[in-house]
Amino acid sequence: MSRGGGIERLSLNQATVRQWTVEELVAGCVDAGVPAVGLWREPVAQCGLDRASKLVRDAGLIVTSLCRGGFFTASDSAERRRALDDNRRAIEEAAVLGAPVLVLVSGGLPDGGRDVDGARERVVEALAELAPHAAEHGIGLALEPLHPMFCSDRCVIVTLGQALEIAERFPAGQVGVMVDTYQVWWDPEVYAHIARAGERIAGFQVADWVTPLPRGALVGRGMLGAGCIELRRLRDAVDAAGFRGMVEVEIFNDRLWTMPGRALLDLVVARYREHLAEG
Repeated sequence: MSRGGGIERLSLNQATVRQWTVEELVAGCVDAGVPAVGLWREPVAQCGLDRASKLVRDAGLIVTSLCRGGFFTASDSAERRRALDDNRRAIEEAAVLGAPVLVLVSGGLPDGGRDVDGARERVVEALAELAPHAAEHGIGLALEPLHPMFCSDRCVIVTLGQALEIAERFPAGQVGVMVDTYQVWWDPEVYAHIARAGERIAGFQVADWVTPLPRGALVGRGMLGAGCIELRRLRDAVDAAGFRGMVEVEIFNDRLWTMPGRALLDLVVARYREHLAEG
């Protein structure tokens, strides 16, 4: 496997090539010289946790993150307990895979609920239970804010500042933040928050924002360079804050998922070189 050509920090998140199995993801990245992958729990389970771990390890790939945990905001105590149990399993899966970070999406409002503050406080309570378990397994928890349009149903944490206010209640090695360009680019205070985050930046994910949004914003993320986000400026900002990890390309897009996986990977590599590679 020949690595280089400006992609030394490129990580391919599995969601970008959802049409590929874990086996195909590993083989494709090895063939293209992509050094790292971000994994998702569902395809890992389909492959088998131990087999997936062996595949990436034998291929010499770095695992940058495991997606995802979270969804802590249910008002029903039994539902919250199930969520915590599932997140403990996710932490243990990340450890087996060699992923240093478990990405957390907080969850939205419970059905029929309107108490946003209460939902956010339940996120803090969940982290207080999970952070020690994660520390025991050597896993960092990365709280990811999502764009405000997802607040009601997916994530009540909508700015990097909010995520930091929560993360800062815990040791930096236990709880950090995920900076995702698609989710935070619009925030007029995002650069100040990135600088403040410093060592708490647990990961950096990239996709672009296209206008108008395709039907279904969840799966309407744009290919790098196709939209209006200042991708390189954001990458420079996280680097200036001290982040030295991989740049993880995570694009949810129905149209891209219809492409042959290798053609999509080649497009990702080309656009990464153009819009994000160093030098």
